[in-house]
Amino acid sequence: MSATPGFFEALAAQCKAKDSYLCVGLDPRTATAEEAHDVCCRLIDATKTHACCYKPNAAFFEAHGAAGWAALKGVIEKIHAVGSLCLLDCKRGDVGSTAQAYAKACYDDLKADAVTLSPYLGYDAIQPFVTGQYAGKGAFILCATSNPSADEMQSDALRDRVASLSSNGGAWGVKTAV
Repeated sequence: MSATPGFFEALAAQCKAKDSYLCVGLDPRTATAEEAHDVCCRLIDATKTHACCYKPNAAFFEAHGAAGWAALKGVIEKIHAVGSLCLLDCKRGDVGSTAQAYAKACYDDLKADAVTLSPYLGYDAIQPFVTGQYAGKGAFILCATSNPSADEMQSDALRDRVASLSSNGGAWGVKTAV
């Protein structure tokens, strides 16, 4: 067992310390990367006494290119500076070396504490984010989404299968247990 708590232990501690379960989504729809950074930092400052976690949506930063990536790094630094956790909403899901590269970017470069992942490609897409050097990191697996065309792919049976695989007692949960 590591001396440093994993993401879910750290999240539980945040929830207890702040007597809150608030996770603030950061989806800045702005014209520039600098505006995205500034909007998010103001929101972090306004909610830091109640928020246990922040969830910046990578797409709204990535849309601004290299400047957006830098702004996202700055927002994550701000999240950590106020003593909170970062759940990077990036919905990654690929196999092999590509998934490894995404994990490295999310955790080593951006310094996210957890990520959102798409399970469509199976455990190969999840494993690099939750094992080895990233075993203490958090992963939230998409099981059901609310977009209008979700039912084109997401049947109740598929949702149940993803939920079952992702649970602590499920096949993926067992494979990633620390």
